[in-house]
Amino acid sequence: MRINLEHVGWGKLTYEIREIVAVAQELQDLGVEITWENIGDPIQKGEKIPQWIKDIIKDLTLEDKTYGYVATQGVTETREFLAGKVNERNGFQVTRDDILFFNGLGDAVAKIFSFLKREARVIGPSPAYSTHSSAEAAHSGYDHLTYELDPEKNWMPDLEDLENKVKYNDSIAGMLLINPDNPTGAVYPRDFLEKMVDIARRYNIFVICDEIYSHIVYNGASTVHLSEVIGDVPGIALRGISKEFPWPGSRCGWIEIFNKDKHKEFARYTKSLLNAKMLEVCSTSLPQYAIPPVMGDPRYLEHLDRRKIMFEGRVNEAWEILSRVDNIHVTKPQGAFYMPVLFKDDALNHEQTLPIADPGVKKYVEQIVKGVQTDKRFVYYLLAATGICVVPLTGFCSNRKGFRVTLLETDDKKRKWTWETIAKNITLYTQSA
Repeated sequence: MRINLEHVGWGKLTYEIREIVAVAQELQDLGVEITWENIGDPIQKGEKIPQWIKDIIKDLTLEDKTYGYVATQGVTETREFLAGKVNERNGFQVTRDDILFFNGLGDAVAKIFSFLKREARVIGPSPAYSTHSSAEAAHSGYDHLTYELDPEKNWMPDLEDLENKVKYNDSIAGMLLINPDNPTGAVYPRDFLEKMVDIARRYNIFVICDEIYSHIVYNGASTVHLSEVIGDVPGIALRGISKEFPWPGSRCGWIEIFNKDKHKEFARYTKSLLNAKMLEVCSTSLPQYAIPPVMGDPRYLEHLDRRKIMFEGRVNEAWEILSRVDNIHVTKPQGAFYMPVLFKDDALNHEQTLPIADPGVKKYVEQIVKGVQTDKRFVYYLLAATGICVVPLTGFCSNRKGFRVTLLETDDKKRKWTWETIAKNITLYTQSA
């Protein structure tokens, strides 16, 4: 080619959650039965959408309007409905013009970072969710900037680490948090959020808060939305229906923008997000039309409460089994539907293995573990020996060694087998060399 076609940041676009699927499929071709614990898709793991939600969506498909374009920002009545929900929280008051729809939060995240000035960096948590960390790194062309989450303190942010990095790096223009957090399951209480917003206020940066799991909180935890603590700081909250309804295939998410009228540069930046969306005309219409009748139905709160109880039971079940295993540290999640398992220092090395009966499978895994991180080595051996597909913690922009599992399996017997099999194989693996 006459010029180099590569974007400077393309090599930063990594997504371990799906990349491990390629390895699992190779093993599947070799005869290994796979148990998918890598991705947060409740539908894939057997969760059934309540019939009343299906009925609402079915009725909407009979209306001609759901087949047409909508306003670029999103369906007007839906944005008015969501603005009302925000304003009920008695925090920052928004209008429908502060809400912008995207084709899922992946679309929103891509635009949020790609339309930032390249020199403007956004610092995020470590462990990080790959969509955010990869998009931010790709936009800048450098490794994602992170602050530490502390596993000894329920994976709460290390505020001293965060402030020092913001204070001494003038390129940091924004702060990212995920609440409840993926992959740790941490839920930030109000005082923590207020302290993080205060750091943003004092150093004149904006805040991005991914709240996709905001209504999946349990085990005695409580949290607040960014709108309740943002004050006069510029901010963006990310919301969606993929985890709540759940309807991940809808690819329907939106952002709530705070204080654009108080900060001219922030207003111009958020206007660029709308202009970018105009090039696509609009986001998918049907799921937007479904939001007011579903969320406004009195059965919706019952639906959310039922799922909280369901995930709390699964968390406690998994923690009871895994917390008894040597060489790992497990914190009981309080939100979302993931559990991180952290290996203790020096628990892993490059000599450990698991017994694999099939010679072809054994040969394959011995080839792919060469030179990989020690937690990824364990994940590959676990996958080959048991078929259980989890994600290494180093795949979440983290130096900590461990892995993440989901809490989505609906088959009680299989779910318990999964926890017990993981526990057994951690012991076998760490004692093997």
